[in-house]
Amino acid sequence: MTERNQTVVSDFLLLGLPIDPDQQDLFYALFLTMYVTTILGNLLIIVLIRLDSHLHTPMYLFLSNLSFSDLCFSSVTMPKLLQNMQSQVSSIPYAGCLTQMYFFLFFGDLESFLLVAMAYDRYVAICFPLHYTTIMSPKLCLSLVVLSWVLTMFHAMLHTLLMARLWFCADNTIPHFFCDMSALLKLACSDTRVNELVIFIMGGLILVIPFLLIIISYVRIVSSILKVPSARGIHKAFSTCGSHLSVVSLFYGTIIGLYLCPSTNNSTVKETVMAMMYTVVTPMLNPFIYSLRNRDMKGALGRVFWKNKISFSLKW
Repeated sequence: MTERNQTVVSDFLLLGLPIDPDQQDLFYALFLTMYVTTILGNLLIIVLIRLDSHLHTPMYLFLSNLSFSDLCFSSVTMPKLLQNMQSQVSSIPYAGCLTQMYFFLFFGDLESFLLVAMAYDRYVAICFPLHYTTIMSPKLCLSLVVLSWVLTMFHAMLHTLLMARLWFCADNTIPHFFCDMSALLKLACSDTRVNELVIFIMGGLILVIPFLLIIISYVRIVSSILKVPSARGIHKAFSTCGSHLSVVSLFYGTIIGLYLCPSTNNSTVKETVMAMMYTVVTPMLNPFIYSLRNRDMKGALGRVFWKNKISFSLKW
């Protein structure tokens, strides 16, 4: 027991990104720009939805939560990555590593659940337009949001507590830019079979089932459109669902490419690049997708801008 206690690690070493030292400053500027863009873009969506009464609908309730989730999801990993790129010491304390893993799972899972709620909202809007306000009542929408937060909180806590019972010794190097759960399990010196079983079971509940529910929703939407085919109906469906489909493709596409299509060569590099896609690139692109493809968001931006401009002019 004494020997074991002496070898237990108190911190981990994050290897970060496989970047040439000569290009370190260039990539630092790039990632900093991407992170600031992510923060400002998602904050803009949240503020617009808050200020414009035209956006106080179920769809934009889910979108504001999704933007907040994207903002936090990127903030879980990017500040530490940027700090490590400018520091000679890229270590993270044991408690900090588990904390980062918890919030990474929490906000990643929350995005998955919110995308399901948004898919259901689009399904009701297109397939049952006359009953939309009745079905998507404020009580149901609030219940879906609260349920998403509660389920993801317990799921992230479950994995964090299971990870906390493991002990780590000798090698403390994580070949990643954040405390990834799978990377931590590879470093554990104790039995990880329970963790792996829970990951397998909960992975189906948290990722596979939500993804299938989104697919089913869009199959029903397409089926409903094909029953009464018209150019107007197709255009309306595309304008209504296009943004959401783009976000779903980005989010689940990278996860499927990472976990369901493993590569034999350069797997560590591939994992790092794919992780950058869904932790940094996707949260950054979501505000652009919803603002550029959404007339309501562009209209809200114009109304808020002109309202503030007029108020400013009246004061002077």
